[in-house]
Amino acid sequence: MTCWAIIPIKAGADAKSRLAGVLDAPEREALVRAMLAHVVSAAQASRMISRICLVGPSRLGMPEDIPLLADPGNGLNPAVQSAFAQVALEGPSRVIIIAADLPAVTPQELDLLAAPPASTIAIAPDRHETGTNAISLPLPAARDFIFAFGEDSFAKHKAEAEKHGLKAEIIFGHGLERDVDEPEHLPDAKAALGKE
Repeated sequence: MTCWAIIPIKAGADAKSRLAGVLDAPEREALVRAMLAHVVSAAQASRMISRICLVGPSRLGMPEDIPLLADPGNGLNPAVQSAFAQVALEGPSRVIIIAADLPAVTPQELDLLAAPPASTIAIAPDRHETGTNAISLPLPAARDFIFAFGEDSFAKHKAEAEKHGLKAEIIFGHGLERDVDEPEHLPDAKAALGKE
């Protein structure tokens, strides 16, 4: 089995705009870079992930040996859809899409996402069980999967799995649940990034 990871990056002034009331633009950019570095590090330490790719307008300081896939520039879902299609052509048996704002995610949690059988999609919801923080798709079975990140993406992704005749396994994990979008989420980031 070969498992690849795709990490979408949102760069620029729009990154983490909901934190603008408590962090200025340079602080938000520093936070985005630190969280991305943590997620990349966790993926590199995973026993099950053999290759990591980024998709977005910029690699945000990540090493040049991590491929940056072309971003069509129309938002998160088109970027992920495009990256997934590009990676699927390379022949991995599974692809995991991992949010870049998971400052407490662990390699072990990513290993769980990589482990389901070939007939199963694994979904890691956010702390409210409404969003999707990571999703793991078997290939070729899920090659036509349509991504729906955003509002109610957890339910939409479960429905899309069913549409393709695939089981949906839900993966819960402390680090997988704790994305950082709102000011009240910042303690999770500060603790994980050593900024208490």
